[in-house]
Amino acid sequence: MEAILEARNVSMHFGGLRAVDTVDFVVEQDAIASLIGPNGAGKTTFFNMVTGLHKPTAGKIFFDGQDISGKQPNSVTALGIGRTFQTIRLFNNMSSLENVLVGMNSRLRGTWYEAILHTPRVTHEEREAAAGAMALLEYVGLAEHTHEFAKNLPYGLQRRLEIARALATQPKLLLLDEPTAGMNPHETHDMTMFIRRLRDERGLTILLIEHDMRVVMGISERVTVLDYGRKIAEGTAAEVQKDVRVIEAYLGRRAVEAFTQ
Repeated sequence: MEAILEARNVSMHFGGLRAVDTVDFVVEQDAIASLIGPNGAGKTTFFNMVTGLHKPTAGKIFFDGQDISGKQPNSVTALGIGRTFQTIRLFNNMSSLENVLVGMNSRLRGTWYEAILHTPRVTHEEREAAAGAMALLEYVGLAEHTHEFAKNLPYGLQRRLEIARALATQPKLLLLDEPTAGMNPHETHDMTMFIRRLRDERGLTILLIEHDMRVVMGISERVTVLDYGRKIAEGTAAEVQKDVRVIEAYLGRRAVEAFTQ
């Protein structure tokens, strides 16, 4: 399989803190991959480098064969990378429809001047964007909440709305930062199945950060483990969960001793 995302010796330093330290990382086209590790391992920092929020201190990041190291977030979005956040970042006082339209805006071609004049091209684009946003809301299960403020949605539906907004940017690669955080077991199962649908039905490559190992082991074809910014393990879900370095990173040395006895 071809790599859609590749990090080569990537590091991110904040003063003396090495949040990510010389990491090599590959995500294959059409895969569902997971990036896991204890709190503070550097996972979200890695996402921030991929999406242009941080410029790597060293190393290179390639997406679809193009060097995106240090590109601005809007340029990264235009190339085809969408993301959600660990802490939900919706426009709370905007409706579900308006939130998704914000994502659609990255693909509109009308200028501000045309918007002021309400030219036919802008009118046509706005009509198509609204139809596309409605279709996405229906796809994620929010058709009945189209005009409801984001802040009034239940937590699980807010997560789905954030995914719908990311889908509106027309990504090839979707980064999901703890998509099941705070969910009960039923919601977690539904979200896990939904993530699989995104890959199978929409042809997306998906990279997720997730702490729920049932989710990771249930849908990931490849798992990469970070600890203190360094990659300590990589492989299939079955291989990674048996790796003593991973067990030690999560549970401590005593757990490793018990595991190996």
